[in-house]
Formats: sequence, C-alpha cells, structure tokens
Amino acid sequence: MWGTISPGECSALYRLVATSPTDLVVKTDRRGRIVHATAGSSRLGMAFAGDPVGRHILELIDPSFADIVIAEHSAAMAGSMGGGWIEVLVVAQDGAERWMEMKLGALPERNGALCMMRSIEDRRSLENRLFVAAMTDPLTGLTNRAAFTRMLGHLVESGAPGHLALFDLDHFRTINLRHGHSGGDRVLIAFARLLRTLLRADDILSRIDGGTFGVLLPDADQPRAIAACQRVVEALGEMDGAGRTEHRFTASGGIAPFHICADTTLREAELALLSAKSRGRARIEQARCT
Repeated sequence: MWGTISPGECSALYRLVATSPTDLVVKTDRRGRIVHATAGSSRLGMAFAGDPVGRHILELIDPSFADIVIAEHSAAMAGSMGGGWIEVLVVAQDGAERWMEMKLGALPERNGALCMMRSIEDRRSLENRLFVAAMTDPLTGLTNRAAFTRMLGHLVESGAPGHLALFDLDHFRTINLRHGHSGGDRVLIAFARLLRTLLRADDILSRIDGGTFGVLLPDADQPRAIAACQRVVEALGEMDGAGRTEHRFTASGGIAPFHICADTTLREAELALLSAKSRGRARIEQARCT
C-alpha cells in the first residue's frame, strides 16, 4: 500500500507517527540499512540507545524473526504488497523481549523501505490473560475440559508415553443436595488441593465436568500411575477417618495408557472408571485394553 502513495502523503504519514510514544518509524536503504528513524527507539527501550542510523534493521529484531523480516523487506523492494502487519519480538536494552507489530512498504521509486513498528505488549498481555481464563476452571484453578482435551491430544499425537487417570467424587450429586452447592464447591476445591499435593509437578490436572477430574501422567509407567492414583483415593479416605470432615467423601478412579488416539484413551479410562463405580466405589480400576 505504501509503495503507491505520493511522496507528500508518505511524508505526512511519517510526521504523523514520528512523535508517537508507542510507534517507531524507520527508513532503510535497499539493503536494509537504517538511514533515518524517529525517536521511538530510545523511548521504547530498544537494544541500542541513541541514533540507529547505519545499523541494519535486523539489529532491532530477535534473530528468530530474521527470515520473515528479510522476506518482507525483499517483497517491498520487489514492489509486492507484502503480507501486512507481522508480529515480532524486539530486544530491549535490559535484555528483555517485547512484542511489536511491523509493516514494511517501499519508498517512492523503491529507493528503500519505510518500516512502521508499534508496541503490542498490552494487547498480547490481554490476549494471554483471556486465553488463560478460557482454559481455566474458575472454581478450582485447574485447567478445564477444553485445555485437558488439547493437552491429551498433543501427548497422544506426539507418541509420548504415559497414562490418563479419571477421578470422580462418589455420590457428588448427593453432596450438593445435602450441603448445597457452596458445600459441594468446598469439596471440589479440597479435592483439587489434594491432587496438587499428592501428584508430581509434571502431572497435568484438570476439572473436566462436575465432580470429575482428569489427570495426565506423562512418562509414568503402569505401576507408577496406579500407585499415584491409589495414594489419592486412600488419602481422601484417611481424611475422613481422622475426623476432619463431617461426612465421608470418597472418589473412584479409572486409568488407561495413552493409546492410538485421544478418543480411545479417554474412552478406555471412562470404562475403567465405570468399572470402579460398579465394583463398590472408592477404588482404582485399570483399562482392559492392550
């Protein structure tokens, strides 16, 4: 787009953003060397202080983004419209990395390129917070079913060894009826805390539905997975036996190894969980797949 505007329009655009505290405008020659830059580089804390004239535009960018920036600059010099705004990491003077958007376009007669850069740190931070919120169960702080499904699919597709465990609080509907939903919520929070305490830091914990929790145990063989899940069931029973709860709360569990696909793995664990329920609850059952 910029390659088709008049020189006067290009100058007006340059002046418009030259004083912006969050934007940086850089002119380069055909080789990518900076011939002029607005004061934004120092205000944004770029990797170099002062006048960047004479440096290459790649010195602004984290090396992992060099190829895409070179491609965009070459496209601008060839008269192409380019790919629009691209997101890149820039290196700050304190060594930290910051996200910015960049757009490159040819100057009149293609004597060089005009590069606009603007900070998107606030937007990226908001996007990250929204993503975390969308993947988190707000009551327990564990990941939710959507995140659980994604992570299970990733582990299975990558061929990682390990097991999936499903826990279900026994008679959870009755708990809600007797103690109200606030009482049921306290049980869910306590069980999530118990899982965090007893399982490894590398194990992935999720609340996937009502009183049902999923645990991904990467790199855990069958004996280790069974032992870990048995500790959870027994610890819940011991809490009641010590008189720390007014009523007895138990959980049942089903375990399945990571299988040929996520759906098969989940189905086998669900069948094992149903078997644990049918055989008296408060126990762990293994999937009968091979």
